[in-house]
Amino acid sequence: MYVTVPNEFFPQAGKPIYRQRQSDKQSRVKERALITGQTLFREGDRADYVYEVVSGVMRLTRVLENGQRQVISFGYPGDVIGFPRNGRYHTECDVISAGTVKMYRRDALHSCATDVALHKFLTESALEEIALMQDHFLMLGRKTAKEKLASFLIALMNRAGTPLGQYKKIKLPMSRSDIADFLGLTTETVSRTVSEFRHKNIIALDDAHTVIVLEEDELLKIAYSN
Repeated sequence: MYVTVPNEFFPQAGKPIYRQRQSDKQSRVKERALITGQTLFREGDRADYVYEVVSGVMRLTRVLENGQRQVISFGYPGDVIGFPRNGRYHTECDVISAGTVKMYRRDALHSCATDVALHKFLTESALEEIALMQDHFLMLGRKTAKEKLASFLIALMNRAGTPLGQYKKIKLPMSRSDIADFLGLTTETVSRTVSEFRHKNIIALDDAHTVIVLEEDELLKIAYSN
């Protein structure tokens, strides 16, 4: 999951969908169950598979030369993660909420000989990731801390929010330091901005990992004030 800016020219048309042909035994998809805290792959590992998140939440990170960590993205159900660079993973991926992934062999990215539908699905997913990543970087460069956090909460609400009466509830499996490293902020700034949103009754906290959006329109106004 990336946080993106509105784009009137390229509205999202929905995620690519892979419909496996039941008759093609060579294309049979494997699934793998994952537990919280488990590492799915490490930066530099040989990339034999790419993964589609079925359930749970994954965190993709890189460590910079100065030792600082950057959270690249969060993998939510429907996201495809683990696209290789020169045949190897260029991020580390660990599990922050237990779930399941589908495993697709990397070879399907390069050839459609075995399964045309799978090749098309993975290619479209890779192109979508590039576009969303570019939008995310644009958002990081142009928004204030309040706008970034509001955009993040809106993106999570749209992906994983659940109704709570007239409000929306969002589960946050990631820590505030994860959010900070994802949005290019400090943990202190994230905490201070959360507190400001609470004091203005835009959001409420059910617990440390549950946000209730009280004023969705106000959050949208902050997120897209530019």
